[in-house]
Amino acid sequence: MRALIIGAAGFVGPYLADAISKYTDCEVYATKLEHEKCSISGARMLNLNILSRQEIEDVLQEVKPDYIYHLAAQSSVALSWKNPNLTADINIRGALNLFEVLRYTGCSGRVLVIGSGEEYGRVKDIPITEETSLNPGNIYAITKICQNMIAGTYARRYGVNAVMVRAFNHIGPGQLPQFVIADFCSQAVRIEKGLHEPVIRVGNLSARRDFTDVRDVVRAYVMLAEKGKPGETYNVGSGHAVEIRQLLDIIISKTDKDIRVEVDEGKLRPVDVPVIEADISKIFRDTGWEPEIDITDTIDDVMNYWRRVL
Repeated sequence: MRALIIGAAGFVGPYLADAISKYTDCEVYATKLEHEKCSISGARMLNLNILSRQEIEDVLQEVKPDYIYHLAAQSSVALSWKNPNLTADINIRGALNLFEVLRYTGCSGRVLVIGSGEEYGRVKDIPITEETSLNPGNIYAITKICQNMIAGTYARRYGVNAVMVRAFNHIGPGQLPQFVIADFCSQAVRIEKGLHEPVIRVGNLSARRDFTDVRDVVRAYVMLAEKGKPGETYNVGSGHAVEIRQLLDIIISKTDKDIRVEVDEGKLRPVDVPVIEADISKIFRDTGWEPEIDITDTIDDVMNYWRRVL
């Protein structure tokens, strides 16, 4: 058995490769862009630009995967506002290229397509089920909705063996500081080390988000690849929304410094969704998955990561 991770050079890729090796007997293949430097223990690395259909076809013919995990994406909401064209190219055209190749080559491997809880946007009823109407609040979410619809259409119309995911916020060691928990932890550790004035600059602290440890998230991906139903969409999250301010307080409490908090207008989004919280009963019903790692333990791990690298 062979598993192919498309877009493995980002935050999630190494964790997913580790989970595949840990929970399955699959050989792991992983792709990156040619200019990216990425080495994942236990995985064979291949170059792939998903904007090239020919490159996708070449990789699929070489690997002949039983499972495909489509991670390749522009995943920053903030960057999607600044560069919507790039976001659309990678998230929409890249997915369309992949599914066209799957259609014409007849690849029968199970494809897990990773979307986002951001797709739901502003909703009235919490927690959010997979049947909740989509009301996206940013460019990134719009592109992910389109990606999900492409996968669902190819599953129904052409029989492509696809399962779709809407993953809510996931966090852990190694995440870039353009994401909120990594940002706060890196700022706090810089202050600890005397590298920064004792001020953490923040965006909207009143937003409530559903955060899950990335190690739990990738375990969900592996279980969905094996047990998810073709053509179905599954939420992956903790099932519990936490106010950003509460998480910031936890982070500050893990330092011995007197830290001030200041709002940075540059960190505020043009449109922000007040509450995002997943209903995860569907994935539990079909796979038995549920999160295991407490968020305070995740924050400890993220803080210790920044203490090592700064």
